[in-house]
Amino acid sequence: MMIKNPRFEASAISPKQYPSGNLPEVVLVGRSNVGKSSFINTLVNRKNLARTSSQPGKTRQINFYNMDDTFYFVDLPGYGYSKMSKEEQIKCGKFIEEYLENRHCIAVVVFFIDIRHNPSLDDRFMYNYLIRTNKPFFVVANKADKIAPTKVIPTVAQIQDFLNPLHDIIFLPFSSEQKIYSDSIWQEIEKILH
Repeated sequence: MMIKNPRFEASAISPKQYPSGNLPEVVLVGRSNVGKSSFINTLVNRKNLARTSSQPGKTRQINFYNMDDTFYFVDLPGYGYSKMSKEEQIKCGKFIEEYLENRHCIAVVVFFIDIRHNPSLDDRFMYNYLIRTNKPFFVVANKADKIAPTKVIPTVAQIQDFLNPLHDIIFLPFSSEQKIYSDSIWQEIEKILH
């Protein structure tokens, strides 16, 4: 998919701040610093559309990125960031849950995990939560450039065996550094949007 004019549209913490209209939304969830912003920038071939930071926990709002008025990438705040106060974590958790449970435009959720580590307790919690919401989702094992190329596919399979022994959810590798995995991600998104 070629995106010609991607743009940041809104940050929100409540439904009245969400964009109006009925464009489908591709929602990105995952722990802090798993590379969701870099994922957006890589897929649309822009350096700074989504702000990236070396400091985890920077995204504290739901960010909506308009893709040529055809759909939104929606970046949710990352979880598992220990320096966020308990109060902030609860507040964040509430508006994320409100969005995921009540937003009618969600087409698919893209769940990010770090390919270098076994899924954490938080990852497993989020995975089970997504199963319960009954929303379509697929899993992206990100940062594939950080391991040997020959280990990428076996590692993705290992993570899938751990989280999804039924193999009824799609798991795909990704790397913002090496754009070789972008096509399969776009194919999955296009399949859902059309």
